[in-house]
Amino acid sequence: MNTIRNTDSAPLAPKKPLSVGFYALSEMMLSARPEALSVAFTGDERVSWPQFTADVAAWSEWLCGQKARRWALCFDDSYHFAVGFMAAAHAGKHLILPGNTQPAALAELIDQFDGLLHDRPDLAEIAHAYSLPENQPVSVTGLPFTALSAEQVSLTLFTSGSSGKPKAVGKSLSGLEAEIAALEHLWGADLAETQVVSTVSHQHIYGLLFRVLWPLCAGRPFSRQALDYPEQVMAHAKTSIVLITSPALLKRLGDNAVPADETYCAIFSSGGPLPLAAARQSQALLGSLPYEVFGSTETGGIGYRQQQDAQTCWQLFYPIEMSVNDQHCLQIRSPFINAKQWYQTDDLGELCGERQFVLKGRADRVVKIEEKRIALAEVERRLSQLIWVEEAAVLPLQQGERLALGAVLTLTTEGRQLQGQVGQGQFWVQLRRALRGWLEPVGIPRRFRVVEEMPVNRQGKRQVGALQRLFEVSVADHEQG
Repeated sequence: MNTIRNTDSAPLAPKKPLSVGFYALSEMMLSARPEALSVAFTGDERVSWPQFTADVAAWSEWLCGQKARRWALCFDDSYHFAVGFMAAAHAGKHLILPGNTQPAALAELIDQFDGLLHDRPDLAEIAHAYSLPENQPVSVTGLPFTALSAEQVSLTLFTSGSSGKPKAVGKSLSGLEAEIAALEHLWGADLAETQVVSTVSHQHIYGLLFRVLWPLCAGRPFSRQALDYPEQVMAHAKTSIVLITSPALLKRLGDNAVPADETYCAIFSSGGPLPLAAARQSQALLGSLPYEVFGSTETGGIGYRQQQDAQTCWQLFYPIEMSVNDQHCLQIRSPFINAKQWYQTDDLGELCGERQFVLKGRADRVVKIEEKRIALAEVERRLSQLIWVEEAAVLPLQQGERLALGAVLTLTTEGRQLQGQVGQGQFWVQLRRALRGWLEPVGIPRRFRVVEEMPVNRQGKRQVGALQRLFEVSVADHEQG
């Protein structure tokens, strides 16, 4: 079994020190930061560090007086979220972060929490719900903060399980601290004197860390509201701003570049695979080649890269160790989750170079068709290599007693031109013919759908249900024999 390890004889220490103004989450509220320091902003309006500490103190004191232990945080405003997060942590509460904060979705998780902090009018009717901006308490004792015991502060995030039902994932503050420190070691010096804007939600692990907690620890102001549209992303580009985003947004940028003197300091992307064409377009339009971050809610961050070409390897985050098991699945030992135990992922890959690895899809995306094992990621990769295909999503489709593959495609300019020239049916024939050099006949999709954009959520995750529904339409099935 090949393994990437950290050894005493060849320590792999971070090359850059932590910045002077950086504080761990457990000690941050004790820090003597300048009164003029901005924590968050909306346009030209700023929230100062003294205001933040006063808000956290008041809500922490109020929460200490509540018997409820498990508190769900459901906020649109990232500043309100930061206040609720730190207040609940200092009150010794268990933090619950639902991924979907719509009322009906929260109703299905009602047994997971005892109280709710929010800033949304549509959540006011939920039992034990308190609006952070409206129900602002006033600190009575004025007692100073004490350091948190990071191992004892627990939180639960939710991710989509294999059935689509939210899956609870437990975390500790110590794991988040370790990951934030690793990010600051790696990029902190490059991001000095910047502020942060984001298109992703803080309710999920990537946005939680990159949009709120890391900036909070490093003293970098963050935007209270998310950017929802490509036009907003283009308008906010400045050399003093860091963009936290996802492939879902970067694939919709359009063609208008920002002025050369108004490019982003850095761009981070996570939540799904970023096509090479989208990475290059981001660099051309926004002036920065995105840092892609690979990981999951369960594992935290695992690796990162700037995609120079299709063969660019991923670099392992310090101080994670990695190995590959007999099924070619990656295993990690990480202080972001548990520094003493190996965690088995379902990500197929292999080790290469100095603390580097390549990804080859998911082991749980392997199906058996006519006794042949077919890796859906491999079919997607081969489709995406064709000059006509921009992006491909492949899924198994049950057709009576028979299992077959369906492919949802976004086309390149060349693909759209060829489809218009030869017609839809002949276009599918040419696609299938082009795949025969790589794939066995049973591994070639039998049904196709073309869309302008892949259906994804805000975190860039493909919406499997939406993909499946594309094949439930009764007209023009596009099946080729």
